Amino acid sequence: MPEKAVITCALTGVLTNPKQHPVPVTPEQMAREARRAYNAGASIMHVHYRDQREGMGHLPTWDAAICNEINEAIRAACPGVVINMTTGVVGPDYDFVLDYLRACKPEMAACNAGTLNYLKTRKDGSWAWPPMVFDNPVSKVTDFINVMKEIGAAPEFECFDIGIVRSVGLYIENGMSDNADYNFVMGVASGMPADPELLPLLIKYKKPGCSWQATVIGRSDVWPVHRRAAELGGNLRTGLEDCFYLPNAEKATSNGAMIEALARCAAEAGRAVASPAEARAMLGLAPA
Repeated sequence: MPEKAVITCALTGVLTNPKQHPVPVTPEQMAREARRAYNAGASIMHVHYRDQREGMGHLPTWDAAICNEINEAIRAACPGVVINMTTGVVGPDYDFVLDYLRACKPEMAACNAGTLNYLKTRKDGSWAWPPMVFDNPVSKVTDFINVMKEIGAAPEFECFDIGIVRSVGLYIENGMSDNADYNFVMGVASGMPADPELLPLLIKYKKPGCSWQATVIGRSDVWPVHRRAAELGGNLRTGLEDCFYLPNAEKATSNGAMIEALARCAAEAGRAVASPAEARAMLGLAPA
């Protein structure tokens, strides 16, 4: 019988403007959206946190008090849910992110596993934003892994290209980490494309026996990748951080509808959806 699929909901993302898109910001909104996703089958919530000041909800915050308030609201709304916290920052100053992990102690946390030129062009060929380097040297990755070990959080290794997938294997061989949960990030314009045919190759180059999922960024064209991930035995992730469009190309108004569609991908592949308790066991996490 095929292994159950663990579903992650990426609730809100880092910079999406709540005045333009239906992303949650406040603890109450985050809990309500998490509950909708939880009811649809999500057992993990990947969480970014927003500035709570009036009119500033489009900006991120690393204030541990706000983050803990949001985490507690989500946990109260979703019994047994796994919190997976963001860690992505650009530049050499990231001690404040390590401090926020120590203060919040999530069950899981993103660990961006390699450096990427983060680029996008407009239709006229001009840069959509100034070209930037999402810098994740080994020294930075090591610091994040060590803090995750310290607080008992499992790292989810974010892989933006196949070289980063292979680097995660080297981290294991080097003893930096004893296991890996791979997240193949697909659809960033300067990273791996959202291409279902790429998934078997990525699976080939990950360490055997390690869990994996695909984060797929884009419009309704992301759904063939989700279906293929379900067929190949991967865990599944979507949410308003990654995509605003349902398989029928209609714009989603809630994370719940996105997770319902993802659960259908699992069902069509002959796979049931894991409960939070089952997800914890499958990923080697402590019981709630």
